[in-house]
Amino acid sequence: MLLYKDRIAAPCTILLAVINVIVFFALSWQGMTEDGMFLLGHGAMFVPKVLEDGEYYRLFTSMFLHFGFEHLINNMVTLVLIGWNLEIEIGRFKFLLIYILSGLGGNILSAWYEFRTMDYSISAGASGAIFGIIGALLYVAIRNRGRIGDISGKGLAFMIIISLYYGFSSSGVDNLAHIGGLITGFVSGIFLYWKGNCKDSTFSES
Repeated sequence: MLLYKDRIAAPCTILLAVINVIVFFALSWQGMTEDGMFLLGHGAMFVPKVLEDGEYYRLFTSMFLHFGFEHLINNMVTLVLIGWNLEIEIGRFKFLLIYILSGLGGNILSAWYEFRTMDYSISAGASGAIFGIIGALLYVAIRNRGRIGDISGKGLAFMIIISLYYGFSSSGVDNLAHIGGLITGFVSGIFLYWKGNCKDSTFSES
C-alpha cells in the first residue's frame, strides 16, 4: 500500500468511493437502483425538477447515485485508479474542489443541452466528476513534460478518446456530462496546479 507519513496517501479518493458505495447499498435496500423513477425520488438529475421546482441540489446529489451495481463498480474503479494519482500530486483540498466542480460542470452542460433540445432524461452517476479528474490529470501531465507518476499524457489522451467513443456509440450515456466534466477539470487544473508546490514528496511504499 502507498503510504504518506504513515497515512493513506489519497484519503479523499477513498472517502469519495466509500460514500458512493454506502449510498448505493443504502438505496438498494429500499428499492431498485436501476429504476429511474426510484432514483429521481432520491436526488437524481432531471432538468424540469431543477428549473421548474427549484431543486438545484440535484446538480450535486446526482453525482453520488448510480444505475445498478455495474455502473457503480465501473465508476469507482476508475475513480480510485485515476483519483489516487491526482490527489497525491495536487493535494486533498484541490482534489476535492476539482471533483465537485467537475461534477457540477458536467451536470450544468448536460442540463443546458437538454433545455435547448427539450429532450429530458433522468441522469445520475459520478462520471462527470471522474472525467474532470482525468482532465485535470491531463493538464498536470502536460505541465510535467508528458508524465505524472506512472501515467503518461498520451495514455490519458487515449483513455479520453476511448471513453468518449464508447459513450457516443452506446445508448443511455450522458456524453455532455462527460465533456462538461472533462473541460471543467482541465480548466480547474490550470488555476489550481502549480508545478513543484502542490505535493509533499515524503512517501513510502510497502
